[in-house]
Amino acid sequence: MPKDGSRPVERELPTDEARDLLGLVRDVVRREVGPSAAEEEAAGVFPRETFRLLSRSGLLGLPYPEEYGGGGQPYLVYLQILEELAAARLTVGLGTSVHALACHGLARFGSKEQRAEWLPDMLGGGLLGAYCLSEPSSGSDAASLRTRAVRDGDHWVLTGTKAWITHGGVADFYTVLARTGEEGPRGITAFLVPGDAEGLSAAAPERKMGLNGSPTAQLHLDGVRIPDTRRLGEEGQGFTVALSSLDDGRLGIAACAVGLAQAALDEALAFTAERHQFGRPLADFQGLRFMLADMSTQIEAGRSLCLTAARRRDAGEPYAREAAMAKLFCTDTAMRVTTDAVQLLGGYGYTADFPVERYMREAKVLQIVEGTNQIQRMVIARHVVGPESRS
Repeated sequence: MPKDGSRPVERELPTDEARDLLGLVRDVVRREVGPSAAEEEAAGVFPRETFRLLSRSGLLGLPYPEEYGGGGQPYLVYLQILEELAAARLTVGLGTSVHALACHGLARFGSKEQRAEWLPDMLGGGLLGAYCLSEPSSGSDAASLRTRAVRDGDHWVLTGTKAWITHGGVADFYTVLARTGEEGPRGITAFLVPGDAEGLSAAAPERKMGLNGSPTAQLHLDGVRIPDTRRLGEEGQGFTVALSSLDDGRLGIAACAVGLAQAALDEALAFTAERHQFGRPLADFQGLRFMLADMSTQIEAGRSLCLTAARRRDAGEPYAREAAMAKLFCTDTAMRVTTDAVQLLGGYGYTADFPVERYMREAKVLQIVEGTNQIQRMVIARHVVGPESRS
């Protein structure tokens, strides 16, 4: 690390409790996450015990109400905590964001009885969730999903395949979007499916270029039977549940991207300060100094976009446009910054002896998950220009 560090010394944290929380997270990642991150990622080890620790520490349910076991923290605080987790190990930061996404449908659209029954264990009881919207033939076009839920008395029977599911096969519960009616967004309903439900199975995890410790798999529902009490919201309200969840999920991914980019910058700053060429530290050469300056500027701009969206959410104002902007800018920034970090380390940056090559591989997926960045541009354009004309 450079003498002054590259991270802001003072975070925008509104309370002493939030500042203590940040201190707790930094202590956890220093002791439990960071030291084993490179080794476990290389070996493809899923950090289940880490998630249990985060749950016991109250860090898996930070943005949800305290009455149900959550942390009761505003998104302004939650996203900064998520950034710290992702900087230590993206598998952990991304997994925490996905878990929050999986809880969203119940927390916002579930009945009071549903929330009281299931939310405490999901937020602080050691459980881990997954979110099931995408399918093999409907990724960005989520409204065309084919998984079906057919009512059978006071139960539903779910049949279909979900794809690209983070925590697929290891989650304790899944928020599943399924078609219950007409084609299009109005015929979709959300369900809370337990991980041990009969007829539920996961394919072998995908072989990915990064995030090897985070399992991503297809999920097969072969006549999964669940009671109507596990329906989240009204029948046909599922697409609203999905869109609402995705706005929050995009902010989570943006915060993870900032954390990953920051970690890459920290490595580049340390290396260029210590490595000497021609009798001078690399950080003395103007061309490299300008690269580091650009990287730092992009990260700060992304962090500001992310926290601006968080403030709007916390104030109860619309934030879909800002969430899409944050996801787009922060993930593109993570890709640029991690690539530049590899370049700054030269041949060392291309080896697994330094973490920046892993950061670069991991950054790519952030431009894809929670809606590709091409989709984010479509979302932003609709807010800025208006809907596309239909001929």
